[in-house]
Amino acid sequence: MTSVEAIAAAPFLDGLVYGEGPRWHGERLWFTDGLAGRVYSVGEAGDLAVEVELARASGLGWLPDGTLVVSTLFAAELHHVDAAGSVTASYDISDVAWSTNDLLVAPDGRTFVDLYIADGRSITGGIGLVGADGTVRVVARGLSMPNGLGILPDGSTLVVSETHGSRLLAFTVGLDGSLGSPTVFAELGPDRHPDGLCVDAAGGVWVGCYDNAEFLRVIAGGEITHRIGIDRGWAVAPALGGHDGRTLYLVVDDTTHEGLLAGSSTGRILQARVGVPGVGSP
Repeated sequence: MTSVEAIAAAPFLDGLVYGEGPRWHGERLWFTDGLAGRVYSVGEAGDLAVEVELARASGLGWLPDGTLVVSTLFAAELHHVDAAGSVTASYDISDVAWSTNDLLVAPDGRTFVDLYIADGRSITGGIGLVGADGTVRVVARGLSMPNGLGILPDGSTLVVSETHGSRLLAFTVGLDGSLGSPTVFAELGPDRHPDGLCVDAAGGVWVGCYDNAEFLRVIAGGEITHRIGIDRGWAVAPALGGHDGRTLYLVVDDTTHEGLLAGSSTGRILQARVGVPGVGSP
């Protein structure tokens, strides 16, 4: 068995409420703080800026024309935001979901979003394909809380963290955005519940196991190659960025399930240096 390499993380940014959705874009790290109702960006030197004021903001992505797309948590909404930080369009998609969560815009503009669907007394999960007009077509169903989304370097495989399934799934993406039947990219074991993820240039996936206080790098088949443990809080979501793509930013939130619903949380971002750069997904 190959040994797992441990990596230490260092502090980067404090003072968040509930951080989510980190993305490297335009030489800055963008992320959401849904409980604070904001989308932020921050440079490598720590210079923080409020980019958008938006309640329940969760996932982020950019269309080819530069439009920022923001999904929400605890509401089924998608928003378009212009370069000035103004919301130019909002879409209510409650006809297909109770809530959205993470969001991924592929390089060609195809946009995928987590869907949490009320099914009687339970919540099932799906993935939606978002049209330019905000309409959503459900392209995957029956998932156990889909969460982080990323495209592998082949450009045609969508990786999804299935939080309650304790695994990462892989879907072949068709030319029209349809998804094939899922295969298992990695089984993480019953004690790990994957949250946000990002993809590196070698096809490895960094994923936060939120309630297990660790970020892992896993490869197809399930081998864990690297691990970053944290001293407290939820390991929510990673993003690769920085000037050379080798800085791994780690969003950590100190909360509980009850606290999150009540708006009680304290968030921060850590950073670590890694050997394989990112590929801009998500």
